[in-house]
Amino acid sequence: MKRSTDRILTTHTGSIPRPPELLALSSTQVGPPKDPALYAERLREAVADIVRQQTQNGIDIVNDGEFGKDSWATYILARISGFEHRPDELRQLEWLGRERETFAEFLAETFPRAITGVPTEACVGPIHYRGHAAVNRAIESLTGALQGVSASEAFMTAVAPGSTAYDGVNEFYSSEREYVYAIAAALREEYSAIHAAGLIVQVDDPVLANMYDALTSQSVARYREWARLRVEALNFALRDIPEDRVRYHVCFGSWHVPHTSDAPLEEIVDLILEVKAGAYAIEAANPRHEHEWRVWEKVKLPEGRLLIPGVITHHTITVEHPRVVADRIVRFARLVGRENVIAGADCGFAQVDHIRRVHPKIMWAKFAALAEGARLASRDLWGRGAG
Repeated sequence: MKRSTDRILTTHTGSIPRPPELLALSSTQVGPPKDPALYAERLREAVADIVRQQTQNGIDIVNDGEFGKDSWATYILARISGFEHRPDELRQLEWLGRERETFAEFLAETFPRAITGVPTEACVGPIHYRGHAAVNRAIESLTGALQGVSASEAFMTAVAPGSTAYDGVNEFYSSEREYVYAIAAALREEYSAIHAAGLIVQVDDPVLANMYDALTSQSVARYREWARLRVEALNFALRDIPEDRVRYHVCFGSWHVPHTSDAPLEEIVDLILEVKAGAYAIEAANPRHEHEWRVWEKVKLPEGRLLIPGVITHHTITVEHPRVVADRIVRFARLVGRENVIAGADCGFAQVDHIRRVHPKIMWAKFAALAEGARLASRDLWGRGAG
């Protein structure tokens, strides 16, 4: 994994708004595209275009925009066996914690599923990976798109065991541990395929933080037991991949809610650092969490690891000033070492195919601010000629 050896490198978290023509060809339900051959052709074209746009906008470490998925997490249910979709069996969104009651009126207007609940994904049989064709199609699109562009590196996202079927229920395995490890064993095949293609594996795990409020309301011990099992299962799934080819992404939820009951980073950072990854991408730019750079005054980043703090955010339509971005980068660099910082984004900009967090024009303006901020920070950290 590249380091910021002579300038601050830039990246982002993964999802970018899907082109309308690609959405029109994808299935409206979890499952295969309507016309697989045409979809594969349009996917290659769309990924080639989005990779080119990323490099043109100053992003060093790029991805496929998650164009081959319907969401950052639920995509996996089409790639593994064992789950039954129950649209008439609604479950409350545990991961919203106390905000479901505190801001009920707001949520009813803007996020009605928070009140009504969401369909259940029930595990009713053995879990096995069957997504080889889908992941290979995505890998081929991205590796092909990298030909002839100036990207430093490329990554591909995949969901973590702890964030898989987060609205689900286990009705098959005899224990929570057996269930979570079965998911991890299946995901291992996806992680391994991405790594074998020469891409960085980014594991997305927002639910690690999102379940904090709901579970600590029972007890802190219950949350930590829940989280540690899922971290251990993830390490099991990653065991054959070198740590320096893995990025681990944790955020506090992409949805536009008040976030008053988010997990404090200081309460979960030790769990994050237990993941055997070479880099940790952590939300740090939105107003609820920007102060948490202070955590790194007390917590030491393990030797050889990288930090990818979010220095632009999907939470607002305001485009960050490059000087603000640079100041955020410099702050982290002075705490953990300039070579150990890659400038990133808080979260993706279109985690689900039909939802975009900001207009694409605004997203690209934010990416431009990210790149310019990294150039300013590089001059601050290496001298006038840097970058």
